[in-house]
Formats: sequence, structure tokens, C-alpha cells
Amino acid sequence: MKKNAFYAQSGGVTAVINASACGVIEACRSESHKIGTLYAGLNGIIGALEENLIDTSLESDQAIASLRYIPGGAFGSCRYKLQNLKDNDDQYRRLIEVFKAHNIGYFFYNGGGDSADTCLKVSQISELMGYPVQAIHIPKTIDNDLALTDCSPGFGSVAKYVAVSTKEASLDIASMAASSTKVFVLEVMGRHAGWIAAAAGLASQAKGEPPHIILFPEVPFEREQFIALVKKTVEQSGYCVVVASEGVSYANGDLLSESIGKDAFGHKQLGGVAPALCSMIKHSLDYKYHYAIADYLQRSARHMASKTDVEQAYAVGRAAVNAALAGKNALMVSIKRDASKPYAWSLGEVPLSAVANQEKKMPQAFISKNGFGITQQARNYLLPLIAGEDYPPYQNGLPYYPRLKNTLITKRCTQWALC
Repeated sequence: MKKNAFYAQSGGVTAVINASACGVIEACRSESHKIGTLYAGLNGIIGALEENLIDTSLESDQAIASLRYIPGGAFGSCRYKLQNLKDNDDQYRRLIEVFKAHNIGYFFYNGGGDSADTCLKVSQISELMGYPVQAIHIPKTIDNDLALTDCSPGFGSVAKYVAVSTKEASLDIASMAASSTKVFVLEVMGRHAGWIAAAAGLASQAKGEPPHIILFPEVPFEREQFIALVKKTVEQSGYCVVVASEGVSYANGDLLSESIGKDAFGHKQLGGVAPALCSMIKHSLDYKYHYAIADYLQRSARHMASKTDVEQAYAVGRAAVNAALAGKNALMVSIKRDASKPYAWSLGEVPLSAVANQEKKMPQAFISKNGFGITQQARNYLLPLIAGEDYPPYQNGLPYYPRLKNTLITKRCTQWALC
């Protein structure tokens, strides 16, 4: 009997994660003689544990095709960490129970580095618990910090959004600086890696154009140096535009701003860098300022998605299915850069053991000598990833984002409560 498949989305969603879902579902439908039903987990791996499985076969081909341009997570996502098998095998026995009950032999998990860890653990079920499951990780993260892949689906679109927003806001502040705001600070995501902040540097087309200062997690923050550069920039240009990663920290590792909260993976909840920087500027220079925190806006802006990003997100979804049908297990589909000018890319495969819980930070060669900007090498890397437009359809002046039915199947297993 044909094995069924399970697909789920994990971690922070992106403008193009549903394009990967579209790729997976369409690939499974085209291989229906080899794969049975594709179930989607409601809210990530939690959907498997709670046996909340969505029957994607009940969706029309048109509805599935629409996933290519819908932001967010069509099936819901989660931040839930599976414990080590030796510490808590109840979770894994539960997964086996659900997989057996629904004849699931293929597991596709769409997420970042922590999700790769979950996928790796699931792949080990075959050997350790005697039930065959082929687990393939589908890359996704706006942070672009996944190891062993040239870029991560989701990053190109957030990079485009941040670059465009920086350019447009800079024109605004330049108009007002003579008699009003002198400093504008944009806070973007990026816990340990400054890829998103770096993308803001693309807004500058000539020397001296904003953003004037980019703050990276990879470069220790020095308050006096920062204040001095803000002052110098305002005196020379009349205004100053700053883009800061949320993970900017001092040399001793202390973050400029953090809350006491942590997520399921133990990561500190970040945010508040922009107001912290503006407080320093007000106290030291008494300049009028404004700030913005891109937050969810940057990762959900499908109306401004990169065409390259959409195409790559869709492609890794289809490739994951092909890898599983080829009998492969415990791997992540990767993106390889074959050439930069003109840009060319292809897909590869890397072992999950080399990706899980790893972070790819900005190379030093991408950061300018003074630590506050990007180099030409960084531009050469970034520009192809934001290239091209892939607009969603519009209705009544707004993007048209239909919703799936997301019909849950009848449960066959005992009730499960998350710990």
C-alpha cells in the first residue's frame, strides 16, 4: 500500500513559506501513483502530536496554486521543541502511534535551524523505534542563517522589503530634516546574524547616501563611537538614517535591549533596540528623532516579494518530495549559487546533522572596515536575491489572499496533551 505523507510549517513564517507548501503538495499530486494522501499538520509538529491532520486532498488544484502568493502559514506554525529521545520518548512513541494510524511514511518539515533539529530527530525514529519514516527538511528563514545553503527561502523577500522601506523612509526624512527630524532608526530582525540589516545597505546607490549607519550583531556596539558618527553625519548631511539588527550587543555580550521572556527553544525575546538607540541620541545630542520597528511587517510583505525568492521557495518544496521518493532521509534541500553575474542557481542536498542548530553569520568580508556598512562583495551577494517582482492578484485595491478550507480528518488515536 502507498505510504501517506505529512507536511508542516515551523517557526516564524515568511512571505513565501506557502510557496514551498505549494511545491510539496503539487509534487505529491503529480506523484499520486507513489504517494497517497498528503496531510498537513495544524500548527506544525503539534499537529502530529495532537493528531490534528488536515487533508490537503480536499483542496482544489486552484486553491493549492494560490498558496504560491499567500503570506503567513496556511496551516499554522509553532515554536515547539521535541526533547531528546533519551529524555522523553513519550513524544516519539506518540508520533509513531499517529504515523502508524494514518500510514505516514514521509515527513516534510518546513522551517529554520531549530526545525532542522526536529526533522533530524524524526528521521532517527526509523532506526531507534523500528518504524520507517523518511524525513526531509525544507529550508525557510528570513534570518538567512541556515548553514550549508547559499541563501534561505524567505530572506530574499524580507531583504527586498527592508531595502525598499529604508530608501523610501530616507527620502521622507531628507525632506523634513531642515526644520524637524534629524535621525531615523529602523529596527529589523536578526538575532545573531546581520543579513537583514545588511540588505538595507542596498538602498544606497552612491557614496554618502542612506542608510548612513548599519548596526550588525557581528560587530560589538560602542556607544561613544556610535554617537560620534551620528553627530558627524547630521553635521555633514543634515540628517542620519540608522538600521539596526535586534540582536546588536556590547562587547561583553549584553544586548542593547531584551525582555526576560524566552521561546520554546530557549531564545531570549528581542526587540526595543530602536527606542534604546534613540534614547541615547536624545540624551547625548538632543536631536529630534523617529523610529520604526519592522517586526512582522518585514516577513509578511508578500506584495513586495522577490521573484527569485518565490521561485526558490517553490523549488525546494518540490525537490523535497523528489528526494523522499528517491529513498533519501535526514537531509535538507539546499540552494547553490552557480554564478552571480548573471545570477544562476540550482538545488542540492546536505545532511541534517550538519545543519541542525547551526547558524551562518555575516562574513567579515561583507562588512565595511568601519563596521557600519556593507562592502561591494555583500552587494554582489544580496542583489540577485531581491531581483524581480511577483505580485499577488488584487481585488478592490488590496492583495487577494484566499483561505484554504483546512478540513481535519477523523482522529484514530487516543487523546494527547502537550507537556
